[in-house]
Amino acid sequence: MKNVNYSREHIAYLKKQKRKKIIILLSRVLILIAILGIWELCAQLKIVDPFITSSPSRVAVTIGDLYKEGKLFYHIGITLMETLAGFAIAVVLGYAVAIVLWASDSVRKIMEPYIVVLNSLPKIALGPLIIIWIGTGYEAIIFMTVFVAVIVCIMNMLAGFIEVDKTKLLLMRSMGASKAMTLRKLIMPASLPALMNTLKVAVGLAWIGSIMGEYIVSKAGLGYLIVYGGQVFKLDLVMTATFILCVLAGGMYGVISLIEKFVNKH
Repeated sequence: MKNVNYSREHIAYLKKQKRKKIIILLSRVLILIAILGIWELCAQLKIVDPFITSSPSRVAVTIGDLYKEGKLFYHIGITLMETLAGFAIAVVLGYAVAIVLWASDSVRKIMEPYIVVLNSLPKIALGPLIIIWIGTGYEAIIFMTVFVAVIVCIMNMLAGFIEVDKTKLLLMRSMGASKAMTLRKLIMPASLPALMNTLKVAVGLAWIGSIMGEYIVSKAGLGYLIVYGGQVFKLDLVMTATFILCVLAGGMYGVISLIEKFVNKH
């Protein structure tokens, strides 16, 4: 759209907002560069022991070695598959359960203490039981991912449903709208910000769950590389897998942020 369609003040405001976004992006990049630079400098000057902390240059070499051996994308692919599967199941299941709890005050009051207790359980401690119940394959890791993320998804979405404007709810009821119609026409559209926040939280929890699962039972994946590297004191491998995890988690969060911007525009 051409600038002639805007007032001078509005054009100035848009330019200011654009500059602000650029400054934020540049600040993020500069902070990352500074962290990597300080890390590398400390390792090169032996301020820290590079055998223990590794360094960006050693991480880059390790990534190259994994690629040459044909292992890099293999391990990334496995962890990514487990994380995405667990993330999707946790979000869909959490959304569905939140709808059920919203629809019935009695069910919500009955189930609320159980949800709180499940959320407080130390998930890693249940690892041996999960192996016995599910087995030692990818299913156990995906189950762990869902188990870590689903309760928070339920609680976040339920809070989003409950916080919908009470005046609008009263208006829907006064017009004779059913629970299903109220959910479809009011609750779901109004709770989109809560859904976006839930997706952002679930991203981090899904990665935590998948890595926890790979710590307990795995023969491949980034979590496996971290465990294996620690066992044989290949700490460059540990830091490399951790760095790749950070990149993947950041990328996944970025995708969710783009989806949020698209939703907000429409």
